[in-house]
Amino acid sequence: MKVSLITVTFNSVSVINDCLDSISSQEYNNIQHIVIDGASTDGTLSLLESKREQFAALISEADAGIYDAMNKGINIATGDIIGFLNSDDFYINNSVISEVVKEFKKDSSIDAC
Repeated sequence: MKVSLITVTFNSVSVINDCLDSISSQEYNNIQHIVIDGASTDGTLSLLESKREQFAALISEADAGIYDAMNKGINIATGDIIGFLNSDDFYINNSVISEVVKEFKKDSSIDAC
């Protein structure tokens, strides 16, 4: 199963590294990471561009707020499972996505977890 993870950012240069490291260290490797930046002015975009190889998509443009940015991510996501990890959040360990996928595979009637 492909997992699309969407991260929305705006002026997150001080916190985004933990988020990115958290996703890149997941043991599950079929992850499409999409980053939607709201035209940050604090160096976030420069940091993201320096790590561009980690993302399937990186969009930086003005938006109408966090939900607009999330919807932009959803519109380009191609995963069987779509999740969000905010720019100031991180996964507690490197097996979180594997556990999520395992739950979806165990019960095909699951719509969300």
